[in-house]
Amino acid sequence: MGKKDFLRTVIILSVLYVAAQMLSDITSLKIISLFGFSMDAGTLIYPITFTLRDLVHKVAGLKVARLLIFLAAGINLFMAGLFWLVALLPPDPSVGLQAEFGLVLSPVFRITLASIIAEVVAELIDGQVYEIWVKKFAHRMQWGRVLASNIISVPVDSLLFVLVAFYGVHAFPVILAIFTTNVFLKLFVAILSMPAIYLVRGTKPSS
Repeated sequence: MGKKDFLRTVIILSVLYVAAQMLSDITSLKIISLFGFSMDAGTLIYPITFTLRDLVHKVAGLKVARLLIFLAAGINLFMAGLFWLVALLPPDPSVGLQAEFGLVLSPVFRITLASIIAEVVAELIDGQVYEIWVKKFAHRMQWGRVLASNIISVPVDSLLFVLVAFYGVHAFPVILAIFTTNVFLKLFVAILSMPAIYLVRGTKPSS
């Protein structure tokens, strides 16, 4: 892979990763019922971040993947702070639904904090498991990198997220339902996304 192709691939994957993280944090404010199960709406998009992280790991290595995790965390924290500030600012009384804006987006700070804690811990674990798999199997069974890393990191991510985001806000049965649904859906998406690991090459840019 040439240097230009390498940079283009890393930039595209990184933008998609950060965008998915931000959209997940915002949409997690709503608890939805899907097939009779409670879940935060952010779960609809969040699972793909694990695969995107794995793709960055394959293309650019563990250090770059870790850097991306922390950069995304910082961006999401800034987003939450901005929403909090905007919600505090006095609204224009001539425009409707301004107070509702604050009511809806102000809680995003707790969601983002929960997401950041869960993301950083779980995806660092994900990266380590991925790295162990690569060292053991090299280029063989690349689908196993995604599956193995997700099987371990997804339950950790879901547990940390629901406890920090929803403990004391929702009843325990709701929290348990959100956790169970999150784990199931995230692993389901991980299985569906496993072939994506073959879409990028794992070579570093040529000098």
